[in-house]
Amino acid sequence: MPNSATLRSVSDPADALARLGLAPGATADQVRAARRDLARRHHPDRGGDAAAMQAVNEAADRALTHLERTPSPPASTETTAAESPGCASRRDEQWSGVHRDVPSFTVEALPVETFEGLLIVASWIGEVVDDDPPYRLETHLHAPVECWCRLDVVPDAGASTVSLTIAGFDGAPMPDIIAVRDLWVANLNTVDWG
Repeated sequence: MPNSATLRSVSDPADALARLGLAPGATADQVRAARRDLARRHHPDRGGDAAAMQAVNEAADRALTHLERTPSPPASTETTAAESPGCASRRDEQWSGVHRDVPSFTVEALPVETFEGLLIVASWIGEVVDDDPPYRLETHLHAPVECWCRLDVVPDAGASTVSLTIAGFDGAPMPDIIAVRDLWVANLNTVDWG
């Protein structure tokens, strides 16, 4: 990557997965992991080529959009949701539903700075459950409604795109993903980035 074929528009989900080095049937988490790995090699901030990074982002966005629109069996969704949260005190609880917003918002900062801002906000509205700096942060939110929240940070031409995934605890009302997104954005806008 890149070659003239990778810089064309990606319209076929299988082609998008292949460009990321993934086989058909790959999961959204595998797409995000492939995007992170390729970003480490191709991002201009790390000496890579902007066109290659654009091709990676286009392929990953196309694959994720397809995965979001493709219904998955309820059993696999529950398994994924139960396995994703890393909070030991919540491990045995059932999760109710999983909602994703891909991409959710953009932060005009590099991933390392964005991740630090997310950590600060997480300390205000919940607690950190698990992390993979600077690309993934899992939190247990206390507001607006108690839920598990995962933020995936992807480099995007000098900025960072953040995708949001939430899951409610069994018996608790599922928060509106837009309200959770707006909570993160509002709090990030109060962080002292200086």
